[in-house]
Amino acid sequence: MPKQRFPSELRFDLVSRDWVVIATGRGKRPELFKKEKKEESRVLPKDCPFCQIRTQKKPLIVYDSGRQHNGFRLGQEAPDNWTTILIPNKYPAFLPEPPMRKIIEGGLYQRMNAVGFHELVVTRDHKKSLALLPVGKVKEVFDVYQERFLQLAKHDFVSYVSIFHNHGKEAGASQPHPHSQIITTPLIDVDLKQALINSERFFKEKGKCLSCEMQKWEKRAKTRIVFENKDFLVLCPFASKAAFEMIVSPKQHRPYFERISEPEKEQLAEAFKAALRKLYKGLGDPAYNFYLHTAPCDGKKYDYYHWHWTILPKTATWAGFEIGTRMEISTIEPERATEYLRKQ
Repeated sequence: MPKQRFPSELRFDLVSRDWVVIATGRGKRPELFKKEKKEESRVLPKDCPFCQIRTQKKPLIVYDSGRQHNGFRLGQEAPDNWTTILIPNKYPAFLPEPPMRKIIEGGLYQRMNAVGFHELVVTRDHKKSLALLPVGKVKEVFDVYQERFLQLAKHDFVSYVSIFHNHGKEAGASQPHPHSQIITTPLIDVDLKQALINSERFFKEKGKCLSCEMQKWEKRAKTRIVFENKDFLVLCPFASKAAFEMIVSPKQHRPYFERISEPEKEQLAEAFKAALRKLYKGLGDPAYNFYLHTAPCDGKKYDYYHWHWTILPKTATWAGFEIGTRMEISTIEPERATEYLRKQ
């Protein structure tokens, strides 16, 4: 009898130490992930809170065409000629009002007040996502990320700075106008904590960075690299948790995103723009989330960690199996997804 090909395979994620299911037997051709043309947003610029930026809280950082706005001072209203702006969230999940109070209930349950910052990074154009902006405007966004990260990390009650972006309703974007969010927390989230533990364990056992070792293999294998330039790799990870997931990471070992140099930021903007543009063209502008994983700013040393951005397109909906087992099912091999994205 001919050898039967399994309809799926399990792949082990070295960083999270989770297993994921690559369900190729129930998969689709790459082009079938492409979304139909979406309806234009019904929120017009005249009704958009970010287009009418003076309806928001007063800005903290203002950029104008690639540089800090020359005349802006803290406490002023937003100037007319801003291109990227940082504003406090009008409806924050965290508030910068220490001291932090921790309460134990019944000797079992723990709670604390959510002390932290919650801010928005908004780009000017109502209709252009990052995929459609020139590289210089994408870099401007990373300029704001870095500048604000460095400011927030100085606070004693900030252990981690989370930077993320929701694009599209399915990805949780509450407003169609492109914007990212920055939230600081006094805690380190479970996923990052596990990644730190696993990265440290590998470093102690091998004397090497886990991410650097994975990159070495990816460069040899050449089957999952979507894009690369001098300083950055964009790849579909071996154990992709979603179809067309991409990781953007520095080629050199770098634990701390906030220490990125100007030349590296330019290269990062180019790599990021390329990744998002390929998603836009290849999948018909799908909803997606992207987020940063970097070493915490809690005063401890994390020299074994390697920062990176994760881009997760919304190509499927979690159902009972995924929710019950916390084991994701991806319906296309990352190698096939990479091949498709390279052509876009």
